Amino acid sequence: MIASLGMYDFGDASPVNDRFWALIRDHLRQVGQDAPDALTRGDAAYWPAWESPDLVLSQTCGYPYRTRLHDRVTYVATPDFGIEGCPPGHYRSLFIARSGDPRRTLAELDGAAFAFNDDLSQSGWAAPQVHAHRLGLTLRPVLRSGGHRLSALAVADARADLAAVDAVTWQLMLRNDPDLGASLKVVGHTDPTPGLPYIAAMGVDATTVLTALQAALAVLPAADRETLGLCGFVRIAAPAYLAVPNPPSPAQYGLHT
Repeated sequence: MIASLGMYDFGDASPVNDRFWALIRDHLRQVGQDAPDALTRGDAAYWPAWESPDLVLSQTCGYPYRTRLHDRVTYVATPDFGIEGCPPGHYRSLFIARSGDPRRTLAELDGAAFAFNDDLSQSGWAAPQVHAHRLGLTLRPVLRSGGHRLSALAVADARADLAAVDAVTWQLMLRNDPDLGASLKVVGHTDPTPGLPYIAAMGVDATTVLTALQAALAVLPAADRETLGLCGFVRIAAPAYLAVPNPPSPAQYGLHT
C-alpha cells in the first residue's frame, strides 16, 4: 500500500506530515482499511503513487488531475488552507520577482524571463500563463526548474526575472527560508482555482478516507495544524476542476529544453 503527501512536504512541515499520516493510518486500520506504516517520499511520491492501484491516499495538483487522472483515481476531498481572497478549498499563485527589481507590478514585467517548476503544475505554469494571457501579457519561459523553491532561487539568482508559486508554498518558504524570502517580492497574483485534491486508487471508498482525514485533523495538535495551515476539507465537484482552462505547453512558447 502507498500513501504520500508530497505537495507541501518540506522544512518544518515534513515531521508534521508524518504525525498527521500516523493518525490517518491508525484510523483507517481501525475501520479495516489497510494502510502503509509510513509516507512514501522522493520521486515515487508523485506519478508512481498517483497511478498505483495500491494508492491509499495522496495529494496531486489540479492540472494533472483534470488532464490525466480524474477518470483514473478516486477523488477524496480538497484541503482548505484558509487562503485570503479565496473560497474554501481554493488557492492562487503569487507572482514573485527580485526585491531589487525596480519593476513593481506584473504589467511592468510583461515579456519577462519566467521560471516554472513543471509543465503540468497548476500554480507554477497553468494559472500564471492563463492569467497573463487574460491581461494581454507574456510570460517568456526560460527555465524549467523542477520545483517551486528552485524557481524562487532562479529568480533570486537572476537566472529568471519572474516565477509563480502557490500561496501555501510561499508561506512555507518564508518560514523555512527567510533569507530567500527577503530577496523576493510579490508583484501580483492569479485568480483562485480549486486546490490540490486528495486522491486514492480507483475502488477505494472516498468516504472512509475522508472520515479518517477529518478524525486525524480533529486530534492533530494545534501547533501542527498551524504549521500545515490546514483548516479542514471540502468536496469540490469534478466539473469545477475540469472547467479550469489549460494553457499552451512550454514548447509552444518556444522552450524546448
